[in-house]
Amino acid sequence: MDAEKPSLLYKIIKAAVTVFYPAMEVIGTENLPDEATIIVGNHTQMNGPICAELYCPGNCYTWCAGEMLHLKDVPEYAFRDFWSQKPKWTHPWFKLLSYLIAPLSVVVFNNAHTIGVYHDTRLIGTFKNTVKRLQEGNNIVIFPEHDVKYNHILYDFQDRFIDVAKLYDKKTGKELQFVPLYIAPKLKQIHLGKPTRFDPNAPMDEERRRICRYLMDEITNIAVSLPEHTVVPYRNIPKKDYPKNTAKEASHANP
Repeated sequence: MDAEKPSLLYKIIKAAVTVFYPAMEVIGTENLPDEATIIVGNHTQMNGPICAELYCPGNCYTWCAGEMLHLKDVPEYAFRDFWSQKPKWTHPWFKLLSYLIAPLSVVVFNNAHTIGVYHDTRLIGTFKNTVKRLQEGNNIVIFPEHDVKYNHILYDFQDRFIDVAKLYDKKTGKELQFVPLYIAPKLKQIHLGKPTRFDPNAPMDEERRRICRYLMDEITNIAVSLPEHTVVPYRNIPKKDYPKNTAKEASHANP
């Protein structure tokens, strides 16, 4: 959102969500650097954006799909991203719902602290806006999962968000840090892990892989270290298929 003052309708919606959404305990704030950083977490469906807006420590801006900012684009994107993996007999209802939520989505995402993400030439605007917000001292929250499973906790991360660090280094001469975030709605907890720092001297392809692997492994390690609970996955699959956080092959990359 570029406007500094949110609309009255958004304030009412946010107040209602604050009342009805469970209060979340934020654990690990000591891991946040003193300077602006990028916080990278598990999307956990709509829980990620809600938690980022309500409970993210400090001033935060969250990357969101650009389609959710535009009325004509919401229905197709919302159905595909939120409900396409529901049983087929429910699809007509969810397609209708996608149209019904479109006006509400536009109000919420255009008034919340968001930065629209696009997959065309507008992406450079996303990067520039992100660097601007970082320079202002804001943290950036990103949920980069996509439709490839990494393990029982996470889907694989799209890695191009790491390129923000290269642009930030060129603008400021500072090495950006990335903080892993695990959201556990069933425990009503948000966990922040230890950060890793961007190395501007390393080949970019290697840094993308290294940082993403570290973040995914650290989020996994946090998840499996917690009391047993149901993991709310990236995809809105049937609840009977939601995984548990039982310890499996959780690896750990060097920060």
